[in-house]
Formats: sequence, structure tokens, C-alpha cells
Amino acid sequence: MASKITLVRIRRTPHENINQELQWFGNSLGLFNLRDKDSSCFRVFITLVRKAKRNETISSDDISDKLNLSRGTVVHHLTKLMNSGLVVREKGGYLLRSNNLSKVIRDIQRDVSAMFNELEDVAKEIDDKLG
Repeated sequence: MASKITLVRIRRTPHENINQELQWFGNSLGLFNLRDKDSSCFRVFITLVRKAKRNETISSDDISDKLNLSRGTVVHHLTKLMNSGLVVREKGGYLLRSNNLSKVIRDIQRDVSAMFNELEDVAKEIDDKLG
């Protein structure tokens, strides 16, 4: 499966509450954008973060009911979160790829490093073929 990892350098300022910290975190990973006017992706993300602390999966239907969002909207955001490498599908539900955000970031950092290593190998092969 292809992954699309986006990193956005956003100056971090002191935040007053955990939701603002999570918003900065998600924005830095390119998860939330201006089109998400009702913060639905952010709300889906928060739901998954909370479930991760208890190592629980949650279905798209349950997220939809809990957040009063259409299932289509929830599935759209879950797909985006899976493509970014943050979320996995398991046991008929969805969950963060780890039960804490620090480990999620370490895992993504490892994935990005492996991708750059592969890119470097291919670049060397291309350079060799070009002479």
C-alpha cells in the first residue's frame, strides 16, 4: 500500500490545552486543512487517540454515531489517516498504529528513513546507468 507522508513546519507556540497541542501535531503532519470547516478529521483523529490509550479498535459506524458525522465522511478521513501511516485497520475496526503518539512518530520516522534509503539506492543506480 502506498503511503503519503506530509510534514509541515509550523512554528510551535505554547498552547493552553491538549486540544491545541493535538491540533498543532496534526497540522504538522498535514492532516487538517482549511476545507475541514467542522474539524471532522481532527475529531476522528482525537477519537482514535483516545481509543489507542486503551488499545481498543473502533468501527467507522461507531465513529460516525459518536461524532454525528456521515459514514462517508468518517471513511474519507480514516483513509487519509491510514495513507499517512497513522492509522491501521485491524479486527474489524480502526486504531492508531501504536498506543501512544511518541511511538507512532518513531514508527513513521523509521518508515520515512527507509523510503529515503530506497530513493538513494535507486538514484545511485540511475546515476550509474547515465554514466
